[in-house]
Amino acid sequence: MEFKLKSGRKVKIKDVTLDERDSLMDGLSYKMVDGNVEGVEMMHSTMTKWMRTCIDGDVSDKVLMDFSLEEKTELFISLQNNLILGEGKASK
Repeated sequence: MEFKLKSGRKVKIKDVTLDERDSLMDGLSYKMVDGNVEGVEMMHSTMTKWMRTCIDGDVSDKVLMDFSLEEKTELFISLQNNLILGEGKASK
């Protein structure tokens, strides 16, 4: 799979194992305000963990630091939506 970010950057995504997926999902901690999700706790380390786990290719510090905050955020949201929406596909 490949995501094309709004910036034009293409990011190849590898298939993650169920254990990797569960670890990523378990690592999410949301900021709640008045019962509404306002954001993700430890956003930067969470995005880095997701990128290192899911990107198919070089995930060195140098490469990841080349992503803008907007690109990281867009990729993280796309990955999160893909992993959440992927639940139940195997049983259908």
